Amino acid sequence: MRVLAVSDGDELLAALDRRTTLALTAVSEGSDALSRLDDADCVVLIDGGGVDAVALLERLRASIPALPVVVVADDGTVASDAVAAGVSEYVPKDAPDVDDRLYGRVIAAADAATSRPTDRNARMPIEDLGLREELRLKERAIDEAPVGITIADADRPDEPMVYINDAFERLTGYSKERVVGQNCRFLQGEDSDPEAVAAMRGAIDAGEQVSVELLNYRKSGEPFWNRVDIAPVHGSDGSVSHFVGFQTDITERREAEMQVERERRSLEHLLVRIDGLLRDVTRTLVGSGGRVEVERGVCDSFVAVDTYEFAWLGVPDRSSDTLAATASAGEWAVSLDDLHVDLTASDPPLAATAYETGELRVVTDDATLAAIAEDSPWMAAGAVHGIAAVPLVYGETTYGVLSLYATEEAALNEHERVVLEAIGRSTATALNALERGRMLATDSVRQLDIETTDGGLFFVELSAQTGCSLTYNGSVYRDDGSVLMFFQSDGDAEAVLAAAEQYSHIASGELIHEHGREALLEFTVTDDSLPATLAERGVQIRAIAVDDGVATIELELPSEGDVRAIADLLSERYPATEIVAQRERERPPSTRQAFVGEVEERLTERQLTALQKAYVSGFYEWDRPVTGDTLAESMDIGRATYHQHLRAAERKLIGAFFER
Repeated sequence: MRVLAVSDGDELLAALDRRTTLALTAVSEGSDALSRLDDADCVVLIDGGGVDAVALLERLRASIPALPVVVVADDGTVASDAVAAGVSEYVPKDAPDVDDRLYGRVIAAADAATSRPTDRNARMPIEDLGLREELRLKERAIDEAPVGITIADADRPDEPMVYINDAFERLTGYSKERVVGQNCRFLQGEDSDPEAVAAMRGAIDAGEQVSVELLNYRKSGEPFWNRVDIAPVHGSDGSVSHFVGFQTDITERREAEMQVERERRSLEHLLVRIDGLLRDVTRTLVGSGGRVEVERGVCDSFVAVDTYEFAWLGVPDRSSDTLAATASAGEWAVSLDDLHVDLTASDPPLAATAYETGELRVVTDDATLAAIAEDSPWMAAGAVHGIAAVPLVYGETTYGVLSLYATEEAALNEHERVVLEAIGRSTATALNALERGRMLATDSVRQLDIETTDGGLFFVELSAQTGCSLTYNGSVYRDDGSVLMFFQSDGDAEAVLAAAEQYSHIASGELIHEHGREALLEFTVTDDSLPATLAERGVQIRAIAVDDGVATIELELPSEGDVRAIADLLSERYPATEIVAQRERERPPSTRQAFVGEVEERLTERQLTALQKAYVSGFYEWDRPVTGDTLAESMDIGRATYHQHLRAAERKLIGAFFER
């Protein structure tokens, strides 16, 4: 307890100073006492000599009414006046055992003061315990606090610790006996941040508060992140007497922050790498003039990135049921003939699984990589920490699989897998576009005649159910993915349309027109229609004829197209299907002059004349300055005859356009 005594040299001061539970400060002047009240828990006024205890008591009460004050005097009048002035305790100077009695009154006055609020401190229930219990409780609270607490002596060289709590022992592994008397720097090590250490040293030298986070080491040598908060404690003279420190283990938070930072940097690196990769692949896909260029270019683009050691692209070879390499890139000494994957293996390889499922497949675990390396003597196993098999999928067609061998497992993280899937789709789209373009540009085509009784084809089932014959008149592909298919039927149109309602993938059926026993029917087909599926592979339907549930389909595809792949595609989707004939034929050049010549060959002289007269005279303009009667008269024929010629010419012209 801090006791401020005002006395003119009374011997009772020596008795108080011997009490180890008291920290005594003695002054002889009242003015000195008034300036030090903030550092006092109790004031003792010893009357006599130059000290007027009652006058000083009155001044104290005017300043701090609740401060405990004990007056010692040998004059009864002083005692009476002191009580009137609000003294806390009074001790006669001539009382037996006056030193013990004075000590008891000081303790009693302080205890009484803790049970009531003061101007300096907020009232707290802990104060009801009394001074001794309050101090003991506070000491236990510090000892059992969940953070490490240290007190260092600022007046001794190197600021040694004079107190540590139990949590500091648990946090660091050091016992009180081992570290009390030392500076706390023994917790620092080789990876402790020198800037944080310097910040602590500077604050301590300046007597200021400081807070730092640095790597410390336990007694076992285990590093941990420690948040250190240091605050100065000032003595009664205003100088720094001690430093109190708080140590908090923040290892989990710092590790989480560092993990977030590592992921941020990894993501930035990934974005830079992906940006370059996407640019290179896009440039390759846009600038390539053929499939070989696309396949080689995509492989080259990947191995140009540091994280990929090798890449190869395999396409299905139906004659051997394998994925056979058509392109590769990287430094490994391996020929394309040695790069192939068995599609029929009981334990399918990674690329085979990607091809069959149409989904990206990735392997990064060491055991699986080692097993793959054992079956692939050309693979540089030590350099590979991940393999990705990227299917090249467009619609329902898988053109092949791109196999990538990464030098970093992190290169195949979740972000990069999304990009790999996108590149796979883009590559497949480019291959499909090239295949379609080849179909349009080639002069040599292969024609396949297919016969099927498969009920999965709605026109086969409609013919079987209704007994009608159906003839394919073409298709129109719509932006929403549906296809309009037109069929000429010789059966009951209403019966055919009623039967079509049972198919969930036929959104609607409609009678376009009916003439005698012939009807033109339109079917809106959703999902994956046969024309759309074939069109994805650059295959055109030239004709479909269905009679009594048996359909003959005539297909046209580029001569270098994969006939086996088309056959497998059809047989897989429609098992009751077989190729009955295939042949090659030359397709005439499709120039503007050739098209005009073809149309003119189809038209009779009268039809061509009727068409030309209608065009040049403005018959097709919105205001139609000429009538059919005038045009018929110019040809010296009747109006009805003129319109017959004109309709016939228009039909042949439109037919030639849609047959292109």
